[in-house]
Amino acid sequence: MNSLSKRSAPLLLASMLAACATPQAPRQTPAATAQAPIEIGVVAINDFHGALEPPKQSVNLIDPDGTVTGVPAGGAAWLASAVDAIKAEHPNHVVVAAGDLTSASQLASSLYLDEPAVGVMNRIGLEFNAVGNHEFDRGSAELLRLQNGGCAKNTRHEPCRLEQFKGASYKYLSASTIKDDGQTLFPGTGLKTFDTPAGKITLGFIGLSLRTVPALVSPDALKGLRFEDEADTINALVPKLKAQGADAVVVLIHQGGKTPDFNDVSGCNQFTGDINPILDRLKPGVDVVVSGHTHWPYVCERAGPDPSHPILLTSAGVYGELVTDITLNFDPKTHALIAKKARNVIVQSQPYTGSRGAIPNTDRVPRFAPKPEVATYVKRYVDDVVKETSRLAGHLSGPAIKTEGDGSWRGGPLGYLIADSQLGATRKLGAQVAFTNPFGVRTSLTPAADGTVTFGQLYAVQPFNNELVVQTMTGAQILALIENGLDDQNTQQVIAPSANMRYSYDMRRPSGHRVVSLTLDGKPLVPAAKYRVASNSFLSEGGDFFVQFTQATDKVRAGIDVDAMEAWLTAVPMRQVPNDGRVTEIK
Repeated sequence: MNSLSKRSAPLLLASMLAACATPQAPRQTPAATAQAPIEIGVVAINDFHGALEPPKQSVNLIDPDGTVTGVPAGGAAWLASAVDAIKAEHPNHVVVAAGDLTSASQLASSLYLDEPAVGVMNRIGLEFNAVGNHEFDRGSAELLRLQNGGCAKNTRHEPCRLEQFKGASYKYLSASTIKDDGQTLFPGTGLKTFDTPAGKITLGFIGLSLRTVPALVSPDALKGLRFEDEADTINALVPKLKAQGADAVVVLIHQGGKTPDFNDVSGCNQFTGDINPILDRLKPGVDVVVSGHTHWPYVCERAGPDPSHPILLTSAGVYGELVTDITLNFDPKTHALIAKKARNVIVQSQPYTGSRGAIPNTDRVPRFAPKPEVATYVKRYVDDVVKETSRLAGHLSGPAIKTEGDGSWRGGPLGYLIADSQLGATRKLGAQVAFTNPFGVRTSLTPAADGTVTFGQLYAVQPFNNELVVQTMTGAQILALIENGLDDQNTQQVIAPSANMRYSYDMRRPSGHRVVSLTLDGKPLVPAAKYRVASNSFLSEGGDFFVQFTQATDKVRAGIDVDAMEAWLTAVPMRQVPNDGRVTEIK
């Protein structure tokens, strides 16, 4: 079943009603007249990250008794069918995205410079995409190539390996990304006009990145660019869109937030996040904000500058596991927006077996068949890359888990394994300790029953091709960077050290003073002493707000992070998953 009009589960119906941000008039029928409200559908996604194949992750449903049911979700061909089903319910529609469609991708997309991810979005019918932070990972020249097409080589990988790349048929929007000449890297706005029984109705779109892109992307990739304030940028553009005839304004922004309940995919209970200060400063005129970045699903009715017109705020999670169905109703006489609502639709795909066991299909939500055109296109890339993905890359004693949900900032065994591999690869350069950032770990590493791990699995964990860097830091700087990950100033991350470092922390203590103990090779760090520290190049350049790395000296570059992991696994017959309590939270 792939029709969204067939609903058999009362719980799903209840969740749909709960997701309504404001009341909506009944859907138009063929007999509708110009006096009926005019409906326009906005189909929204975000953070696709080149997930051509199902990511083998589930979206959770909650039973009335509290039981959680995991629904296998995602995969480009299934996503295409879900988008088609939603478009079929809205004769007037537009497909949009809030960034990070490329980079941090599956190997079948990343090895080909995400050309197939762009190809998938072309086939889905995407029209506008706000540039996310990861879209800058390979530099602005490569990002411009994704828009315009061609085979210019801007990275160490070869472009156009399987086909002549024609570029994106959709438009990238980057209203707050400014070049040295004062112009935006891409247009900041876009318009789409619909011919309706009541005349022409126009939606205006503003697309932009988050202001903190420089903290999330290597500086070399951002040369000649600056990122301006999000709220100021939006406020300046809304009147211009109105003057161009926009009847409603939709913001596509790669920034977002979270709720305490990851399982409520269309909820907004106790919503927090960096998107809030931006929304607080918006002037009247914004109707809908499609967001992303946090990989968290939500649908919110958010108080805006005009109490009578709250802002509808949405996010569709990550990896194409969800699609947001947004319905806008307009007065047929005045063309004023009179109602809006949204819901997140689960892109149920194929069952799989993961670290939690078998995740079967369920009849509680629609099942989507893979769209043949997209499935055939994806298969071409998946088949070509199989020689890399299936290559044996070592053995692991069990699953190395990436902590998900509310605990993702604390990291876990997989982060420790990565840090150990990086220290192992850089000992010859004098490294004494290594660190990795939990948010740089993209997925869990689950070996086969005999412990076998493939290179494709390793690449899924670390898809950035970051170099390793060894640098000199003082004991005081190392302490400060650990505190930095625990403080209240930026996004919190418990940075993962190699096995020879131990530290404990207490979040009840004041920000900046939460580290209780810190040792290296069993001895306390000496504040004035100098140590050789290994990390990936992203961290070395101050990524994820770990600015202390930028104060380091005597930097030496080593190999690639994923190669270091492969070397670490193959160095022994069976590598043990770290479970040594090297980082302890005191409660």
